[in-house]
Amino acid sequence: MAHLAVDAWEALLRAQVTLMKEFAEDFRGSEVSMQEYDVLYTLTGCPDERARLRDLAEHVRLSQPGLSRLVDRMASDGLVARERDPLDGRGTLVTLTERGRTAQRTLGRIHARSITARMTDALTAEEQAQLAQLCTKLRLAQTPRA
Repeated sequence: MAHLAVDAWEALLRAQVTLMKEFAEDFRGSEVSMQEYDVLYTLTGCPDERARLRDLAEHVRLSQPGLSRLVDRMASDGLVARERDPLDGRGTLVTLTERGRTAQRTLGRIHARSITARMTDALTAEEQAQLAQLCTKLRLAQTPRA
């Protein structure tokens, strides 16, 4: 059983690594990096297009210190705004700016076409639905480790 679990994990990881390398091409020469896009995309799904920095860190592929440095650069570039959380002065809110929203929409269209092409070239609609279901099930089954 352990062998099967390791093989399944390795297959998932290798697919993700391969696809991420391919998707990196979507961002070559663009005004935002793939990591910046990840932050912008995540913010578009948040209420009022804003989130606490610590909550944002749960949804992107960066550590909280790395995310904080990235958000500082993005704020300097006008893609996001940083402000103190009025409910908790220790916290920081990150808000999508108009420039960030425009960049996300522009790149989002390109990236969505790229994702669609790669997924539909390799998987049927039924397989895509199964993959989404299995990945969601795997993610939801994880419990935070102390």
